[in-house]
Amino acid sequence: MGNCNNKRQLSRAQEIERTIVKTYRKDIWGRFVKAVEHYELIADGDCIAVCVSGGKDSALLAKLMQIYARCSDKKFEVKFLSMDPGYSEANRKRLEDNAKVLDIPLNIFSTNVFEAVDDTETSPCFICARMRRGHLYRRAKEMGCNKIALGHHYDDVIETILMGMLYGAQVQTMMPKLVSDNVEGMELIRPLYLVREQDVIAWANFNGLEFLRCACSATQNLANKPFSTKRAEIKKLIATLKETNPLVESNIFGSVENINLRKVIGYRKDGEKRTFLDDYRDSGVKTS
Repeated sequence: MGNCNNKRQLSRAQEIERTIVKTYRKDIWGRFVKAVEHYELIADGDCIAVCVSGGKDSALLAKLMQIYARCSDKKFEVKFLSMDPGYSEANRKRLEDNAKVLDIPLNIFSTNVFEAVDDTETSPCFICARMRRGHLYRRAKEMGCNKIALGHHYDDVIETILMGMLYGAQVQTMMPKLVSDNVEGMELIRPLYLVREQDVIAWANFNGLEFLRCACSATQNLANKPFSTKRAEIKKLIATLKETNPLVESNIFGSVENINLRKVIGYRKDGEKRTFLDDYRDSGVKTS
């Protein structure tokens, strides 16, 4: 990898970049690079649309991808794509102002996603995410991109694991990359996969940056209610478990890295359901 420690730090954006590769080199930059390389998220010739929602995670991702594109040995292109799903005037301005501060050249397009979700009483966050992703895939492809990059981080991953188990009766996780089922030739990557949310928050606070939180009216209507979303419930559960087991987060993550198919009753692969009985008579289940 090339040199990312150039000292020509003059502008506000350059100062913020410096905190990524210096102040948060281990907790943010190092974990970002590890995820990109370990999960093979970026290849020569890629054209990647970095999706910027206006929140802290996607803003950090945009800066990381900018830096990595400059100093990586890989030859790839990054573009910055932002969808306005129906933001208020103030929120739209915050999105645009932060992009200027961070020197992120945003390509912004508008949709009516929030309006559609307002009429949904069941799983509004899930439906909103699916609608957003569909719009982003299609616009990214129109821009000549073959991948979109989203700002999901480590905490999102472990929360998703528990949500699947407790509310979906399944063991699965948010993958570091996947191929789109609906838009041919498109992939999704998650370069913040190993970055902790607490470090994203620390970086934003260190630089005095204020970003959008969820600006959806459906979520805001629930903001003052306890456990307003399933993810909020899981987040609090993990925090409670961590009080007595500081390794709980890494253990949750590790649980989907170390699945022993001989120790599960059933699983699915390529749409086909299998059970331990399929191989039981040939190999048996050894006691331990």
